[in-house]
Amino acid sequence: MTMGRLLVIVLAALMALAGAGLAWGGGVLIANGGSWYYLLAGLALAASGWGLFRKKSYAFPLFGTLLAGTLIWALWEAGLDGWALVPRLVAPAVLGLILLLPFVRTQGGQAGVNAVRLPVLVIILTIIAAGVYSEPDKTGLPGASPLAAVANADGDWKHWGRTADGNRFSPLGEVTTSNVGKLQLAWSFKSDVEPTAFHSFQATPLAADGKLFVCLDRNIVVALDQETGKQVWRYDPKPDLTGVFSPICRGVSWFEAPAGAQECPKRILFGVADGRMMAVDAETGQLCRSFGVGGAVDLKAGFGPMDKGAYFPTSPPSIVGGLALINGWVNDGMHVNEPSGGVRAIDALTGKLRWVWDSGRPDPAKPLAPGETYTPGAPNAWGVYSADEALGMVYLGTGVQTPDYYGMGRSPGAQLYSTSIVALDIATGKPRWHFQTVHHDVWDLDVSGQPVLMDITRNGQTIPALIESTKRGQFFVLDRRTGVPIYPVTERPVPQAGVPEERLSPTQPYSAAFANVADPPLTEKQMWGATPFDQLWCRIAFRKARYDGDFTPPGVRDAIFFPGSAGGSNWGSTTVDAARGLLIANSLHMPDIGHLVPRAEADRIAAKSGEGGHASAFIFPQTGTPYGMTRGVFLNPLGVPCKQPPYGKLTAIDLNTGKVRWSKALGTAISAGPLGIESHLPFTMGAPNLGGSIATAGGVIFIGATQDRTFRAIDEGNGKELWSFRLPAVGAATPMTYRSSKSGRQFVVIAAGGHPALPGPVGSTVMAFALPK
Repeated sequence: MTMGRLLVIVLAALMALAGAGLAWGGGVLIANGGSWYYLLAGLALAASGWGLFRKKSYAFPLFGTLLAGTLIWALWEAGLDGWALVPRLVAPAVLGLILLLPFVRTQGGQAGVNAVRLPVLVIILTIIAAGVYSEPDKTGLPGASPLAAVANADGDWKHWGRTADGNRFSPLGEVTTSNVGKLQLAWSFKSDVEPTAFHSFQATPLAADGKLFVCLDRNIVVALDQETGKQVWRYDPKPDLTGVFSPICRGVSWFEAPAGAQECPKRILFGVADGRMMAVDAETGQLCRSFGVGGAVDLKAGFGPMDKGAYFPTSPPSIVGGLALINGWVNDGMHVNEPSGGVRAIDALTGKLRWVWDSGRPDPAKPLAPGETYTPGAPNAWGVYSADEALGMVYLGTGVQTPDYYGMGRSPGAQLYSTSIVALDIATGKPRWHFQTVHHDVWDLDVSGQPVLMDITRNGQTIPALIESTKRGQFFVLDRRTGVPIYPVTERPVPQAGVPEERLSPTQPYSAAFANVADPPLTEKQMWGATPFDQLWCRIAFRKARYDGDFTPPGVRDAIFFPGSAGGSNWGSTTVDAARGLLIANSLHMPDIGHLVPRAEADRIAAKSGEGGHASAFIFPQTGTPYGMTRGVFLNPLGVPCKQPPYGKLTAIDLNTGKVRWSKALGTAISAGPLGIESHLPFTMGAPNLGGSIATAGGVIFIGATQDRTFRAIDEGNGKELWSFRLPAVGAATPMTYRSSKSGRQFVVIAAGGHPALPGPVGSTVMAFALPK
């Protein structure tokens, strides 16, 4: 037997085995109401392999027919969507090319080999055409022109969202759409702090008083020289991180004390992961000893008994009217009666507690009685807040009373304020109004994005507005004076029949008149993979799971939740360019899958896997309820998302019409691949992303966020990518920009450090870019 014949026998055997596998899986898919293609294709592939082994005259024509049928089926299901065609056409085309090799033709019988050539050629041309067609479309829109220069435009960045409005828009215009391509790395500052286990560097630096202020791992705060990035001072709060699964710090806060302050007239306030808020002198980094007790305030006071690490601040305090407003993360899914999510207002000068708002206490300013605690499990507000001091209101988004995935037993106050936008009176802490974005939330759809304040023109009237992004991909546009929707919100019926013990809301609110970044409901056709086999696996899993569209309720059978708990739109919020009338939003498009686990089984799993720190990788215990909860991203066995790309988008919405101006896939496939192996394919895919964007008077959007570890400059007018820089790790943070007080140059800065949900290198590097001198 010749080597060529032996190789053909091996190829034939593999074709037959692969065909048998596809046929068996196809039968399972049909039994669950799915496509017939895989059964028919599997039988044809197995028969072709058998014919190749036996040198039968039907082998090549049968495989050619399979190729032609596959092409027709693929175009019928996916059109010219290049990424959707990959698992449908690439493997068959490669196999067709192998069959056309001279030794395969010779040892396989030669008969009918021409029946393979034409379908292979057509498939290759189709793949090429789809690749061209799938590239970012030409919007036909003009690029953004720089705004007229504003005299003495503020070159600092003193709030996490640049202003108390949270708009993330800078009036600086040195960097424009025409010169941004010349941006260069000006300096970088690499942290020497050892990253924690669940590491994510999400900090947005502040620029003020000639320095940059940023928090590193373990809540260490540094001041950097604006021109060089060299460390000016450093303060280490030495936190006790026992039980803290991820000591995230998204930023610090700047406060200028009233005239006459003896200590720390300019100070940096920040939360610490062991439940403290601290203040240091902005000039020296020394503790402000007159703040609180020796420079610190205990944020856990009044909580009563609690697990270590169950509560910790992750976002910077919001400085409003001389108050520092702060709350924190409360562990998801662990047990009932977790710490209160009460929002604390602390005097930014003295550290004295002014009021605490939680859903169970009608008077936020009333001190606790001896032995009294704040309301256990009251919904928290862990994101960044916005404020309108003229109206005397601070605006925040809330989570749910824990645990997240089972809602019976929640208090009336928690039901009222969970997953809502709440406007609090700055002076008293009492709610002025609230708007609920999800009723009886059992999906972990916290309102995590910073509310953005701006004025909107509707029917010739200028209305002070608030826009809140949501994990659902919906945007709620409200009059910030009253909470009344500016764009109508309608209640729609949603799926019912979760577990018998649960009472779900029969309807949910939809902001139908304003554009959203949510995808249409999933279908079997959208199930994806790197090959036909893992695509088939995803189709079967999709058909076996419950999926009724939005708000499919958790049950004891696997259910698919789309968008997943990471969004939609998450804590990165949105960017608003009021001058151009645009809202910029990056969004994530990946479903989750999971199910409720009856109590006894959940206890067994939790005991086996351990409950240390955050919920175990296998289950959210939800102790004190009838069910635990398993949940994760809907991936196939190769670690590839079961939904076809794109997984990330960047969208511009006209604020005055509520319509999409443009929308583009954001990010490439360069860092993605099966089994965690990076493909290095530089093709636009729409990568998973976590973080936020900014915009500038120069007409440029800056955003990192994506799994492909790339920092990008985007033309605000049409979404065209103008410049990019490969980062050492995912830039899962919101960037910022400032004018150096020394040289007058505009710098653009991002923190690059990675994120556990976006595989890749970890680290903590602050990187600053500028035009050449």
